[in-house]
Amino acid sequence: MKYITAVLCVAGALAVAPSKLQAQSTFLPVNTSAVPASIASTDTDSDDSVLTIHKRVDEVNVLFIATDKHGKFVRNLNQTDFAILDDHKPPQAIDNFRRETDLPLEVGLLVDTSGSVHSRFDFEQQAAVDFLQHTLRVNFDKAFVMGFSSHNQVTQDFTDNVQLLSTGVHQLRSGGGTALFDAVYRACREKLGREKPDHPVRRAIIIVSDGEDNQSEISKAQAIEMAQRSEVIIYAISTDDSGLIMRGDKTLQQLTDATGGRAFFPFKMKDIKNSFTAIEDELRSQYVVSYRPADFDTDGRYRSIEITALKKDLQVRARKGYFAPHQ
Repeated sequence: MKYITAVLCVAGALAVAPSKLQAQSTFLPVNTSAVPASIASTDTDSDDSVLTIHKRVDEVNVLFIATDKHGKFVRNLNQTDFAILDDHKPPQAIDNFRRETDLPLEVGLLVDTSGSVHSRFDFEQQAAVDFLQHTLRVNFDKAFVMGFSSHNQVTQDFTDNVQLLSTGVHQLRSGGGTALFDAVYRACREKLGREKPDHPVRRAIIIVSDGEDNQSEISKAQAIEMAQRSEVIIYAISTDDSGLIMRGDKTLQQLTDATGGRAFFPFKMKDIKNSFTAIEDELRSQYVVSYRPADFDTDGRYRSIEITALKKDLQVRARKGYFAPHQ
């Protein structure tokens, strides 16, 4: 979403004058009192004497995928091929609809390093490196690498240098429990949701994990909410090779469904590379619609998004909703 932002200093009694300057920013209202202290932002540069006032421009931007009955992307559709509901109502107006095949990428690679993924860990590392080599474009895209077990660690911060990212992937070591939801929350809040760039970007997290979580302080619902607030698409590649539908598989499906992404369940190791290839293709094959919601208010509540294809046998994947700003 786009907002008008004014920053005013607070001293004693507070008087706020309306701002006439427009700028794009990401509004991330988070109730930190409900978040464990160890997960709260580690930013030490904040100044309690500064108040940021956010005013809205009624525009919602949604990236989505359209596929046929065989799961193949359909790239030649127009606005009239879709129906859109925001909070169960048609938008007041649709400002823009376009196909996006060349947006800059901001990607977080989250690799499960817990003991439960040990058997396929080396192959997964190499598949992740191959993905980064084929996907990232210098001076255009950027990515970071985070490993997580009982705790999470960024082994390589945002960069477009694939060699540095490869080193970060190979620095990961397996062992320990699993705090998946903590890792998703922190990746969205501290890496992908911190700032709104001055140009459109596609933000995504790719999780390589069996989906089991036994040590997070953050709940699954909180992790999903932070991803939605940060406008991050989550993709997941399951490391479970049991051939059964496990609890962790359902968790990965829920994370991806809520954000408009996709979960992959490769049974054979060679299929892991195919999953990364499909993600790369999907990141380059999306539509974006910008619209003004009907009956919009800055009440901070969750608003659902429903995008459906009017043509037979077409399926649409998009994030399920967003949180309105709260003033």
